[in-house]
Amino acid sequence: MYTDTHCHLGYNEHADPDTLVGRAREAGVGTIIDVGNDLASSVGCVANAAGLDGVWAAVGIHPNNAIESTEAVLERIKHLAQHPRVVGIGETGLDWFRDHCPPVRQEESFREHIRLAKELDKALIIHNRDAHDDIVRILGDERAPDRTVFHCFSGGPELVRTCAEAGWYMSFAGNVTFKNAPSLREAAKQVPLNLLLAETDAPFLSPHPHRGTTNEPARVTVTVALLAELHRVSAQEMARITSANARRLFALPEPDASAAN
Repeated sequence: MYTDTHCHLGYNEHADPDTLVGRAREAGVGTIIDVGNDLASSVGCVANAAGLDGVWAAVGIHPNNAIESTEAVLERIKHLAQHPRVVGIGETGLDWFRDHCPPVRQEESFREHIRLAKELDKALIIHNRDAHDDIVRILGDERAPDRTVFHCFSGGPELVRTCAEAGWYMSFAGNVTFKNAPSLREAAKQVPLNLLLAETDAPFLSPHPHRGTTNEPARVTVTVALLAELHRVSAQEMARITSANARRLFALPEPDASAAN
């Protein structure tokens, strides 16, 4: 069974979460992490995880929304995070590509999310856009949680080495399949197999040959196939590897063998 370690079920304008999960299950995707970007979407992620089989939630404030990351809102996030179906804090991090929120607010919010992940022993989910050095610096300052993932990995070999040395997971989305992304594929080849993950970031970043269309969790199979090719293993083996890694990262239960029959 495949695992989509990062998507946004509530952002798809063409299908409801129940339909998306059903299509994913038909494609062999057994586990989905539905990730919040603000308080409202985090509430929706918890509801989806509570009501849909195989779905788990992460809650947090995206760096582009960090202006929302007040003490009161973070208390709400902390309360949501204590739901038994919540396995991650985020997505959080830094975005120096877009100018949606002052850098100082992004950094303050990021540090608060790191502390919350450690306090509650949840995985930390990082959004990193053109901010590699600053994110690594802050993770060092705050002593990153044992279970940390760079979602939609966008760095090069140097960041791969940094993450590998720290034991941080690296998750690849559909953009690793794009024809104009040879450097990202080269980075993916260098990721140790025990730290490699696959995601869709749906409804964004639909993989080739679906680029430009609305993405959904079922298409994580395309990205897994590409990662398998890069690491010279079968797609089935890569699905097994990335799903096992996801279980460790998010402290998920072992799959029910009877459910696959």
